[in-house]
Formats: sequence, structure tokens, C-alpha cells
Amino acid sequence: MISAEQVKKLRERTGAGMMDCKKVLTETNGDEEKAIELLRERGIAKAAKKSDRIAAEGLVTTYVTEDHKIGAVVEVNAETDFVAKNEEFRAFVRDVAKQIVDKAPATVEELLAQKSEAEPDKTVQEVLTNKIATIGENMSIRRFERFEGTGLVESYIHGDGKIGVLVEIDGGDSTLAKDICLQIAAARPEFLSREDVPEDRVAHEMQILKAQAVNEGKPEAVAEKIVQGRIGKFYGEICLVEQEFVKDPSQKVGKLVESKGAKILRFVRFEKGEGLQKREENFAEEVAKQING
Repeated sequence: MISAEQVKKLRERTGAGMMDCKKVLTETNGDEEKAIELLRERGIAKAAKKSDRIAAEGLVTTYVTEDHKIGAVVEVNAETDFVAKNEEFRAFVRDVAKQIVDKAPATVEELLAQKSEAEPDKTVQEVLTNKIATIGENMSIRRFERFEGTGLVESYIHGDGKIGVLVEIDGGDSTLAKDICLQIAAARPEFLSREDVPEDRVAHEMQILKAQAVNEGKPEAVAEKIVQGRIGKFYGEICLVEQEFVKDPSQKVGKLVESKGAKILRFVRFEKGEGLQKREENFAEEVAKQING
């Protein structure tokens, strides 16, 4: 029996009609991911991003050195949005980001074991544990990325800590790097270029595109040609250099950067709570793991 809640959730993720959602959920025995694929094959819905299922609160922040050679982005989770606005919590997150830049830990575990720059008589783990006690909520340093190289490192924070972006470019200037950060925040690319997309991901997408063409009544041979034409749009959505530039959709990001004599070396985009489906099931486990060392 498919519940109204299941239908509502699928509709929110895909934008498809209620009846279409109920139908595919029935056909897939309530399997939401398979239902999404069916909707896509039938041309009813676009790909639903797993990051839509955001549940955890907290803060994403960045720190970049004055010479723009080193930068870091970090996500620290908390239980409620109220705590994310607490200045003591925000100061702690800023200190953690600076520590990552200065001390270059390789993992969260290594970071937690380091002596805190902000409170040298304690480890980062001990500072975190004290914050949990004083603020009154569980907190978890969930993940971070650190860039250090020969290029120019720039960052951007959107939505008061909801999204954080870090990018490194070779050539160009800070203005260009900021524009690329804004692009990444807004357009959510998953890869730098099509060469970075895993082969199985491409094969799976081509399978869906072919099913769409066949469902449109196209013969097998014609469907194959249509897939080759449509796969470019797929790359244009998920690959940064092939996306339309948000400030000027008439040009691609790759061409813009090239015209400035620059090259994008790497990027990372964190969205608060991304991939955490249920705070009740996942958040407590993450915090317990850190507190217990």
C-alpha cells in the first residue's frame, strides 16, 4: 500500500504530478529511487539530487590566506538552526577552518587530535566537547577540504553558511575566481569536465535517455542517434566547464575562463547537511564516534 506521505515526498523531489508519482511507486513497490528512474525514462521528471534530502543543521564556512595560496572549507553540524546562529558556535567553526589551513590535517580524526590554535591547552576534540557541554547541543565536525598549490585559491559562502565553495585557478585574478565560485554555488556542478565523469555514470544516463526516446515512439536506430545528441545536455548540467555561465548564458564557463588566459584546476562545493537523510539516525552516530574518539 503506497502512503500519501510517499507520494508527497516523491512529488517534492521530482516535480511530477501526484497521480504519476503514485503510479510509479506502485509499479516499483514503493522504491523511491527506482520510481524516479521510471519517471525520468517516461520524460516526466529530471534527475532528482540526493542532496535534496537535507536534514542536518549547522554551518559551512571557509578560510583563505591573504596571499590566496591556501584555503579550506569545513562543515560542522549541529542539531538545530538556532545553534547555527549562535556566535560562540560560529566562532568555533571559523577557528576550525583556520586550523585546517594552518596545520594541514589529512582527516577529521587527525584534526580532532591536534592541539587547538584557539585554545592551545586543549585538543580540537576537547574544545568541541566543551562546546557541546556549554551550548547544550551535539555537534560534529563532519568534513573538510584543503587546497594548497601554485594557483590562486578563492572561496565563497552563500546563505549565511548554507553553501561553501572553494576553487583553485591557474591564471586569471580574484574577480574571475569569485565568478567561478558563484557559478559553482548556483549551478551545482559535480565534475570539472566530461573526462572526470565515471564511465558507469555515463552508461547509466545513456540507458535512461534511450528509454526516453523509445517511449516517445522512436525506432531503435533513431533512438541511438537521439541519445548521442542529448548526452551533451547531460554533460552541460554536471560538468563545470560545459555549463552556461550564470552571469552570461550565451557563453560556457570553459570558454570564459579560457578567454581570460586561465584554467580551473579544482573545486569543491559543500552544502549543509548534504547526504544526511535523517538526523535522528545519522547525526547521533557521527557525534558519538567523535566523542568516543
